[in-house]
Amino acid sequence: MFKYFPTNYGWNLAVDLALEMGGRIGEIEAMCAPLIDASKDRDAVGTAAFRDAWSQTAERLCVLAAEDEAKGRLISAGDKYNRAAIYLLTCERLQAHGAPGRVELYRRFLDVFARGLALSGENCERVTIPYGDTELSALYVRAEGVSGRAPVLVQVNGLDSTKELKYRVGLPQWLAKRGVASLVVDQPGSGEALRLHGLHARHDSEHWATPVVDWLEQRADIDAVRIGLEGVSLGGYFCPRAVAFEPRFACGVVWGANHDWREVQKRRLQREGNFPVPHYWEHVRWVWGARDMDEFMRIAEHVHLDGVLDRVKVPFLVTHGEQDSQIPLQWAQRTYEQLVNSPKRELKIFTEREGGVQHSSFDNSANAGAYIADWVAETLGARMALA
Repeated sequence: MFKYFPTNYGWNLAVDLALEMGGRIGEIEAMCAPLIDASKDRDAVGTAAFRDAWSQTAERLCVLAAEDEAKGRLISAGDKYNRAAIYLLTCERLQAHGAPGRVELYRRFLDVFARGLALSGENCERVTIPYGDTELSALYVRAEGVSGRAPVLVQVNGLDSTKELKYRVGLPQWLAKRGVASLVVDQPGSGEALRLHGLHARHDSEHWATPVVDWLEQRADIDAVRIGLEGVSLGGYFCPRAVAFEPRFACGVVWGANHDWREVQKRRLQREGNFPVPHYWEHVRWVWGARDMDEFMRIAEHVHLDGVLDRVKVPFLVTHGEQDSQIPLQWAQRTYEQLVNSPKRELKIFTEREGGVQHSSFDNSANAGAYIADWVAETLGARMALA
């Protein structure tokens, strides 16, 4: 794992994610160099300094992009807006719930991300899915080189990721080349669902997964019998649970297992393992809609997969980084062991040999992501080569 800030795991994770999303090392180094001392400050002071440095660079890129637009150089403008959105997302993700200006920063990020997509002409569109009396937002990436209906992999967030982060890391593009579409969803407790609609996470993930499948079944370009589901980090809990209770999913994948999140929280109270974001306990209470720690811990008691996975009767891939410092490897082994009725179960542990040894391979996602894309393409009957 690239460690720019020797004493701050959460900030290092944020920098690594920015690089994985396509940030430029020169811009990132210029933003991070003045922040060494701030990385040692208490959360509120440090994250404010982080936000200032990264958002200022993002806004400078937006000014440069506007200058490109004025000259008709729209491809260049799109590239700059895309990088600006990465930097805005990175600093928004580290802010505490209720921090002044956080919602405005998030809305600014959404606008810049959308502008970048429009100008760069990427194979990606924002869609909305009916969900009760509201909606879930998602990014839809079409399969490439497919005539007729294509398979699709639904992809869901972890505790602190968003659909745009998952899109930029690259799995949807790798799948598209293999003839598999992607639907990357901000499910309750994440992204727009949490920030703009107040939808909190829930342990019964099938509650929101079922409307997603309903929506996909109505699309003329999707093969309704080839719908898979992938979850990253805490999605390593949400995904297996949803596949267990929503039989229309044709396969499941976890990119970083999370078999017993309740136990992980108990250990984190004892300071075991690294926290993914500053203000961690404030963040988890916000995600789950808990008023205090007692209520949060009562909610967490439901977030485990014991007694659930024997319901999974479709192919399932469990992946984990060998050196994951957030979620111990034992939980990936537990998930795999309990998938007793899956006709094609696999446990893939990413080691130093191929890279991606840290949490959900965020230290080096390329080979891990390609492995997942290949497994999904094989399982859903897509292609493995372009010729």
